[in-house]
Amino acid sequence: MKETIIISLGGSLIVPEEVDVGFLNDFKKIILEQVSEGKNFVISTGGGKICRKYQDSAKALGEVSNNDLDWIGIASLRLNAELLRVVFGEFAHSEVIHNFTEKFSADKPIIITSAYKPGHSTDYGAILVAKTLGAKKVINLSNIDYVYDSDPKTNSDAKKIEEISWKDYMALIPTEWSPGLSSPFDPVASKMAEENNIEVVIMNGKPIENLENYFKGNSFVGTTIK
Repeated sequence: MKETIIISLGGSLIVPEEVDVGFLNDFKKIILEQVSEGKNFVISTGGGKICRKYQDSAKALGEVSNNDLDWIGIASLRLNAELLRVVFGEFAHSEVIHNFTEKFSADKPIIITSAYKPGHSTDYGAILVAKTLGAKKVINLSNIDYVYDSDPKTNSDAKKIEEISWKDYMALIPTEWSPGLSSPFDPVASKMAEENNIEVVIMNGKPIENLENYFKGNSFVGTTIK
């Protein structure tokens, strides 16, 4: 049976300001190298800057509920997912899968997933896919190197963490999720991961060699939560 690797691809890598064509091209090469070695992938996409811009605009223009912000976020996620499906072309399943609460299959080695309904994040979607497929590892690619014991943007003494338990990790982050929450891995997804014994590796997608090192079993920059 082929190994299936689940990747939560942060929108900050897809659309940091504009669509990062260079990164997507490098990401495609790395993933297709793994596909040639017999691996399958399920990749869920984040919203990135386009999501933040639209959500911020909505809030600036009037009162808006979390549910409304979620629907804006879902639209941006689906746009990025369609882009990624096209990027992988013949290697990707012909449709983006939105509802992954039930088992799904495809005749292609790469499946792209997007948001299903309001109230959840890309992280949650990745863990739900892992739970549905029985996978025990998720790679979370974003624009951060490590999980830290405090916010390194405001605390110069923040210490990086290379390995941490779910219990200790959840003590560092907010207890509830909300649209646009800035957290290495969201609290709802974290709770589900702990309950289902799923390991999450958080790493920076840049430089792309970091992901390549992980696939090859070499040392990499990142945090393992389990």
